Amino acid sequence: MKLLKFSLFALAWLLAFSAAADTVQVAVASNFSQPMARIAAAFQRDTGHQLLLSSGSSGKFYAQIASGAPFEVFLSADDEIPLRLEKEGHAVAGSRTTYAIGKLVLWSPRPGYVDDKGEVLRGGGFTRLAVANPKTAPYGAAARELMERQGLRQTLQPRLVQGESIAQAYQFVASGNAELGFVALSQVRNESGEIRGSLWLVPQALYTPTRQDAVLLAKGRGKAAAGQFMAYLGSPKAAAIIQSFGYELP
Repeated sequence: MKLLKFSLFALAWLLAFSAAADTVQVAVASNFSQPMARIAAAFQRDTGHQLLLSSGSSGKFYAQIASGAPFEVFLSADDEIPLRLEKEGHAVAGSRTTYAIGKLVLWSPRPGYVDDKGEVLRGGGFTRLAVANPKTAPYGAAARELMERQGLRQTLQPRLVQGESIAQAYQFVASGNAELGFVALSQVRNESGEIRGSLWLVPQALYTPTRQDAVLLAKGRGKAAAGQFMAYLGSPKAAAIIQSFGYELP
């Protein structure tokens, strides 16, 4: 039913296509910034419309949108924040759609450092483990849930270094300020499918699936270019880009 509702919503916007080039202000969760840049370029080539992208933590975007930020479309790292925005009247009812299902990984830029079962976490041969803030970043919440389920949260707590977003958690590890960290698969996998360093792909049975929803915001209501972009997210071309970065499709 949700897919049918979105398909009808997308069709309505496509039928309202406007030839005039326009710009759309898009807030996008940090984990999705690389594939979003590719999608934005393809969207501009295909429609002439330009996307003005801002990336950050989903929780902080929620606060900004609720306070009147000028974003017209929001791509969250979860499905709860878009639903909340819709219920509070900050987003257009019926416009929510799951555009990707993300994957949590434990990653190090050092080849062979992280084993494929995550046993490095129990070995204790590291001083810092990077995570995103679980209060503002859904991937941080997923990492916390995993550590709790594995009975490791108290043991690892003294070694945690916390970033405000998954992008900052990634930077902690990439820069060497932390030996390893919980990040999104898309951050360490390029469009060719190559992995940098070593990782443990965390089984999705160990954390709540990170269903990532997009929503048309109130400031994008009635704007043809914003609606066309929402429809474009469900296109085969966008789907191919999303999957190439390691995401699953709903």
